[in-house]
Amino acid sequence: MQLNGRRVSRETQERLEHFVALFQKWAKSINLTAPSTLADAWSRHIADSVQIFQLQPFPRTWIDLGSGGGFPGIVTAIMLAELSDGWVHLVESNHKKAAFLRTALRETGGRGSIHAVRIEDAPAIVENCDFVSARALADLGKLLGFIEPWSKRNENLRAYFHKGRDYRSEIEKAHGDWRFDLLEHKSAVEQDSVVLEIFNLQRVA
Repeated sequence: MQLNGRRVSRETQERLEHFVALFQKWAKSINLTAPSTLADAWSRHIADSVQIFQLQPFPRTWIDLGSGGGFPGIVTAIMLAELSDGWVHLVESNHKKAAFLRTALRETGGRGSIHAVRIEDAPAIVENCDFVSARALADLGKLLGFIEPWSKRNENLRAYFHKGRDYRSEIEKAHGDWRFDLLEHKSAVEQDSVVLEIFNLQRVA
C-alpha cells in the first residue's frame, strides 16, 4: 500500500484500516468530524495526517493538540508502532473524544497516551517534546501561544500545523506578536493547503 506516494507496510496498513473502522463507528454517536467527510476518510483524513509523519519519520516524542478524531495524533502513533519507538501525547479535553482515542490506541497498538486536559494545562503534565502537531484547531497566532512553553524548554522544537488556503493571512497576523522561522510544505492531499513547519519561536517583546 502507498500513501502520498510512499510505501506503507502491511502491518501498518492493517492498523490504519482498523482505526478507520473504529472512527466511522464512533462518529455515528459522537461528533468526531464533519459528517460529509466520513465516506472519504482515507483521502481526507488518513493521507492528510500521514504526511506529518512523513516530514519527520523519526522515533521522537510528539504532542498532538486538540486531537479530536485522532488526526494526525493517532495516525502518527500508528506509524511509530512500526518503529517500536517514539511516543505521541494526545491532548483532548472532551472526555467522549478522549475515550474514543484511548480505544483507538488500545486496539491499534499505537504508541501514545491520552491526556484529557485543556491545552493550557498540558505543559505541566508533559514537560518536554521534540515535535508538536495540530490540525483544524485554531489560527496560527493562538497555536503559537499554545506551544510557547515547550519551545522555551526545547530550542530545537518543531511544530507542524495543517492550514488551508488563507494561511498567508494567518502568518502575517501572527508576525505581529511572534518571531519564527517557517517552512511551507505543500499539501500532498489538498490543493491550496499546506503544512506549516515552525521553529525558532520567540515572542515579540
